[in-house]
Amino acid sequence: MTHLPFIAASYALGVLVPLLFGIAAFTRMGTARRRLAAIDPRTHRTGAGSRAQRAQSGAPNVAHDA
Repeated sequence: MTHLPFIAASYALGVLVPLLFGIAAFTRMGTARRRLAAIDPRTHRTGAGSRAQRAQSGAPNVAHDA
């Protein structure tokens, strides 16, 4: 009897388990980013607007046009 199946299985587990851990971490990171974006107050600010909105409106950029 040869030990080849056991050796092949151990190598397969050695590759598959870290790969599955990496995939799980990648999907958890995406979920965490979406959840953070939903509650992040910086994305819901009102008032001065973004730099792109100021550029479209023709308002001067105070930091560079002074």
